[in-house]
Amino acid sequence: MDKKNSRYRWVVFTTVLFTYFVIVTQRTAPGLISDQLMKDFNVTASTIGLLTSIQFLAYASLQIPIGVLSDRFGPNLFLIVGAVLNGIGTVIYSLAPNEFVLLIARLMVGMGDATIWVNLVLILSQWFKVKEFVGLLGMAGMTGSLGFLMSTYPFSAWITLSGWRVPFFTVGIILCLCGVILYYVLVKKPKQLIKSDPLANKPSGKIKEKREKTFVLLRRVFSDRQAWATFLCHFGLVGTYVGFIGSWAVPYGMHVYGMTRSNASQLIMIGLVGALIGAPLTSWITTRFESVKRPYVIAHVFVLLSWGAFLLFNGKPPFFLLIILFLIIGYGNGASSLTFVVVRKSFAMKEVGVVSGFANTGGFLSAVLLPSIFGKILDHFHTAPSTVGYQYGFIIPVTFSLLGLIGGILINEQRQEAKQKGE
Repeated sequence: MDKKNSRYRWVVFTTVLFTYFVIVTQRTAPGLISDQLMKDFNVTASTIGLLTSIQFLAYASLQIPIGVLSDRFGPNLFLIVGAVLNGIGTVIYSLAPNEFVLLIARLMVGMGDATIWVNLVLILSQWFKVKEFVGLLGMAGMTGSLGFLMSTYPFSAWITLSGWRVPFFTVGIILCLCGVILYYVLVKKPKQLIKSDPLANKPSGKIKEKREKTFVLLRRVFSDRQAWATFLCHFGLVGTYVGFIGSWAVPYGMHVYGMTRSNASQLIMIGLVGALIGAPLTSWITTRFESVKRPYVIAHVFVLLSWGAFLLFNGKPPFFLLIILFLIIGYGNGASSLTFVVVRKSFAMKEVGVVSGFANTGGFLSAVLLPSIFGKILDHFHTAPSTVGYQYGFIIPVTFSLLGLIGGILINEQRQEAKQKGE
């Protein structure tokens, strides 16, 4: 069976994307019930913060190991195990009798989540041609944004109707079922198709390549300019968006603009709308102009200018401009899917997993660093007017997005073109 020309590849695409959609809803959904958990389990806000950080720390720390293992043993197994682990963790979370079980459950969810994106990139690389891959990765990015969107008002309404345990239990069961379906779609069915294909049993004439030692591979990746370019790109776009939106966006709207919690949460929705637009639009622009670097650098420039606008207006831009800024910052997060287009076009298939993991580590390292550094700045200026703390706090996303722009400039597009010709 020729994977990249078969109709079956669309079944693979749909199944993998649906699983990714459900998993993404569980990255931020627990934030909807923080106050309820504090009440039900009689825990402090710092404990709730630990529940969040343990999930993302597990995610970030496992990206490179998962990339190495996926390159060695294939992405199918890890995607299946990740979906099931995520599902079991979510079910345990919904049944937790105390905060210790909650912590273990979120750790399991973070470990399961860590396997998803890297292996999604690898699976799409195996089943689709490079030109198809660019547009489909944009759709994958849009699917992730839809997952975040689902975890806001729709999931909140469900929790209001039935309490928090039922929705999390249901989603956990769905994820376990996704793992079973993925096994059939990625492992069992392709084996049947290969057996029924008369051309599949013919010798290919290819000589099996000797596997490179892991240490040698990692050393080469860590010294590669193109790999660091993707790391910095993700660091600048993803971390600034996820880090600020997930921690300080709502307090910012409440403290600086006097908005209610409900109205301030609309800022997150605006960012999500930008992300929904950013992923498919930048993929289309990339395909239309046959260039990844130029549209990606432009996206980085706009995001840097947007964060800079917060500094320019002393932390409080006019409200109409605020809406535009959140839209552009969200757009940049959607455009970050181009990071993995660069990876796919610049590295051999045996290296795509580890480099994708390395790049993804950049984004979530930034997402872990920004909230804590931003918070320390706010604490330092806690006696000053609210705009002062945020004004200085915005130096952090400006700095991070500047690093992202440097990453975009460092991308070597000639290297991508040379690899494509070689293929």
